[in-house]
Amino acid sequence: MTDLASAPARPARLSLGARLFYGFGSVSFGVKDTGFSYLLLLYYNQVVGLSAAAVGSAILIAMLVDSFLDPIVGQISDNWRSRWGRRHPFMYAAALPVAVSYLALWNPPHWSANHLFFYLTGMAIVIRTFITFYEVPSTALSAELTQDYDERTVLLSYRYFFGWIGGLVIYILAQAVLLRPDATHPVGQLNPVGYAHYGMVAGVVMFLAILISAAGTHRYIKTFTVPPRRQLGFVGTAREMIATWSHKSFLYLTLSGLMTSMALGLSAAMNIYFATFFWEFSSRQISILAAGVFISAFVALAAAPRLSRRFGKRPSAMVLFVLSVAIGVAPILLRVAGLMPPNHTLALMAIIFGQQIISTALSIAAQTLVSSMIADVVEDSELKTGRRAEGLFFSASSLVAKAVSGIGIFAASAILSLIKFPASAKPGQVPVGVIAHMAIVYVPALALLYAVALILLTGYKITRASHARTLGLLATRAEQAKEPG
Repeated sequence: MTDLASAPARPARLSLGARLFYGFGSVSFGVKDTGFSYLLLLYYNQVVGLSAAAVGSAILIAMLVDSFLDPIVGQISDNWRSRWGRRHPFMYAAALPVAVSYLALWNPPHWSANHLFFYLTGMAIVIRTFITFYEVPSTALSAELTQDYDERTVLLSYRYFFGWIGGLVIYILAQAVLLRPDATHPVGQLNPVGYAHYGMVAGVVMFLAILISAAGTHRYIKTFTVPPRRQLGFVGTAREMIATWSHKSFLYLTLSGLMTSMALGLSAAMNIYFATFFWEFSSRQISILAAGVFISAFVALAAAPRLSRRFGKRPSAMVLFVLSVAIGVAPILLRVAGLMPPNHTLALMAIIFGQQIISTALSIAAQTLVSSMIADVVEDSELKTGRRAEGLFFSASSLVAKAVSGIGIFAASAILSLIKFPASAKPGQVPVGVIAHMAIVYVPALALLYAVALILLTGYKITRASHARTLGLLATRAEQAKEPG
């Protein structure tokens, strides 16, 4: 490791190996987040028997605990010193607890509903805590591996790519292989045995992804800038955290990201309900639809860096989000208007398949650009405060990402409670009025969240030109620090 004044110049372009190892670690978060967003509400509501409101409340409580923990972990990792650097000790330590706690989530004890609520709440807190100890230090590496405006977008494109691919692979495996119908459970998505197997497979994958990524990026520790060690008490630490988070562009970006994540979480949690009860797809058909998102991940991997270079990060992200939402809700609106093919037809399957590929690709690319914008705040803040706080800034990124499954699931559960969606429902047997109300309430709620997010995003002011000026001023400051006296 090197100090601030003598840090070696980091290459503008990273090797393919560095990009792959860095990105691969997000498989763990992708698996966890896909499970929370797409399966957890359905499993605990329709299989275990908890009310939708109870499930949503449990996840929201866990997210609120997270909101305090994430910045603390970021601050700790910023000020940690060891022969393994500031980030890697936390990454290695998180691997096994993440896997074990995720396995336990999908194997709940046979308790009463009240006790199961506390079990779900406790396990959600434990999982999200250990994910935080990996995700915050890991995402902070993106600002340490490179300072280049566009290379950061490339690096984070790999992170989002692997996050989506990892989550999709396990989700498809669950729908196509693990959640299989049997004599007792004719609908595969409602078979409890499949969820136990899913928890085991997912836990192993998360464990391996974290260790491989940490080991693969370990050799870059010696190139990272390490600010001088400082002694801070509790009051000083709290004051510093508040000052760092009050950075204007960062504050707007974080608030916008929270609104976007609420929208993404709402969409993800409701997706399985729309697929199962609105479109009446089988688990095999749902796995085919999910497989199409592989194409989305590849498209976003290529598109995000190109859009960043051509149009800049903020304008590109805003346009991508608008297009993603419009294409995403179009089939639902058309069905309400009576303009979609009937259920159980090949035409319907083809339309939803194509729509999901396009909408998801646009969304992934937009999320990548927003995450890259957070990395650019690091130097802007360093110029103003003299402190590097990658971990603290990216703790907001972690919190925003986890809000997908926190506030999103709570919002979805609120919608299901509002429309009185029945427990233990069967596809094709839910009252038509309930199905219609699900669409009528969901679409405006989603549109409102994205509208607020886009308005807030206009408050982010860092551009390619301003970032280049900031790097120049920091380089000048570093040279002056080397001069005697």
